Amino acid sequence: MERIYFKIEIDAPKEKIWDILLGETTYPKWTAPFSEGSKAVTDWQVGSKVLFLNAEGDGMVSKIAEHIPNEYISIHHLGSYKNGIEDYDSEEVKKWADVYENYKLSTKDGKSLLSVEMDTPEDHKNYFEDTWPKALEKVKRLAEG
Repeated sequence: MERIYFKIEIDAPKEKIWDILLGETTYPKWTAPFSEGSKAVTDWQVGSKVLFLNAEGDGMVSKIAEHIPNEYISIHHLGSYKNGIEDYDSEEVKKWADVYENYKLSTKDGKSLLSVEMDTPEDHKNYFEDTWPKALEKVKRLAEG
């Protein structure tokens, strides 16, 4: 498992960017590079379950580990979700068990800096290194547009 990092400078207030990251209508827009038609089913509160689902309704089961509005959120990925069933024990799931994805917003020179860090298995590293910059660029366009 390796921790990878991404960041982007955005000329918009942190509150606007946060709303885009977690918004019911904007989340599917910026996550489209990962999975067209995706959505997050949660209230984003600490301890709450999150279902990150693709257009077919399958995806991941996670938990909000920490949440400081407009500043930081940590998502703990726990298992998979397929055909309405949560799986925490299969070999594929164990590869992703106990993985964290963290978002941090800060201000620098009057602009916002969005940083993302996540743990990834080696065989997914290239995919994320290609896809995360595309997703962050969508956040930037939504926030600055």
